[in-house]
Amino acid sequence: DQGRAVGELARSRFPGGALIPADLARSERVQATNAALTSENSIVFEAAFATEELFVAVDVIQRSDAGWHFLEVKSASSVKPEHILDVATQVHVMSHALETPSRISVMHLSKEFRHPDLGDLFEQSDITDQVLEAVGTIADAARRQLQVLDGPLPDIVIGAHCNDPRPCVFYDRCWPDDARHISRLYNVGPKKTAQFMQQGVHRIDDLPAGTKLPPAAQRQVRSLNGAGLIVEPTLAAALEPFSVPRLGFLDFETVARAIPVWPAMAPWGQAAAQFSYHERAADGSYRHAAHLAEGPHDARPLVAERLIDATRDADAVVTYSSFEKTQIGALQLVVPELADELEVLKGKLVDLLPVVRNNVYHPDFHGSFSIKAVLTPLVPGLSYNDLIIVNGLRASVEIARLLFVADRIPQDERDRVRQDLLDYCERDTWATVKLLESLQHLARTTREH
Repeated sequence: DQGRAVGELARSRFPGGALIPADLARSERVQATNAALTSENSIVFEAAFATEELFVAVDVIQRSDAGWHFLEVKSASSVKPEHILDVATQVHVMSHALETPSRISVMHLSKEFRHPDLGDLFEQSDITDQVLEAVGTIADAARRQLQVLDGPLPDIVIGAHCNDPRPCVFYDRCWPDDARHISRLYNVGPKKTAQFMQQGVHRIDDLPAGTKLPPAAQRQVRSLNGAGLIVEPTLAAALEPFSVPRLGFLDFETVARAIPVWPAMAPWGQAAAQFSYHERAADGSYRHAAHLAEGPHDARPLVAERLIDATRDADAVVTYSSFEKTQIGALQLVVPELADELEVLKGKLVDLLPVVRNNVYHPDFHGSFSIKAVLTPLVPGLSYNDLIIVNGLRASVEIARLLFVADRIPQDERDRVRQDLLDYCERDTWATVKLLESLQHLARTTREH
């Protein structure tokens, strides 16, 4: 949806262009394109071209005295390597009907743009040379891919290509479900995983003696090699900042739009639109506060106001990662009248993530220290499995639906999605509450022994 919105807005930058309807049959789209190209139209949108086996639709082609200018519109904020082959494929097919474009560009969102009007939302990056160099590879690549489609299921060795340019949808089917696979090593990443596998290191057990690993990964290896749950004696000291009478627990959910809609926002900039907050009183009881934006207007001033009200009495506020601190800093910029109070809140933040990463490892972490990875191993019986929304990306998409296209959603569905979002964000803070309790118990037990 975001990509389509960007494409429509991009077309407005070329007045008078002819749009080839996407709802026609492919053969009809090609015929309509031919008609548009032989008329007086100097700009054609979604121009369709086909060979015997390949079909493409070009975002924008523009006629000039120098020849055709080919523009590919992307909702990304820069040119990416995969864009070159994408465009090269289109140019390869297009060149069967027209001369090769004299200029080839990617029209993408500008990192410098800030809503509402600081500069142009779009910028054009010339990729003519890269595309013309790649075009010669397309015919053979297409032939080989068509052979794959016509043949038996290919037996492809897993490797770096499974994450390039993004994770394959079949990743979980192909990669081994093995807690000791080298891809599960802490902080290894897709590229390093592929390098290890090329060297014959497929499991953590295969690591050569003397391999340099960060402390968390060393702890992981010790845990898998029989140590089980590892609790460092430094845990108690690391938890001291959390020993205050009134302790809060904070989590944000954000919304991001390709075409920014609120002041000072950049393309794909994140904006806080929801928070959950638990606070533990000196007697051990908990209260909960929550806020979820409504309507398309700028959500951030009210988020900031409600946030300050909710956290005002806390001595310290627990987060899991530095994300919340970043979002509070962003709120300071756009709600300057509350900047001082938000600064006070920033000074109260204490991050639980490095405490876990630097002091604890359980074999079921599988190399990850995300809240979802560490929660159930350290707090048995508590997970996200009973929720409808289970990750931040899904939450961001659903918040955007509620804020910007609510009129297209039935009221009962809106109510359900809103409750799902509130449940998910509340689980994040309650998970942090229970995780801290578990860590404090582990610290006491370790100290006693």
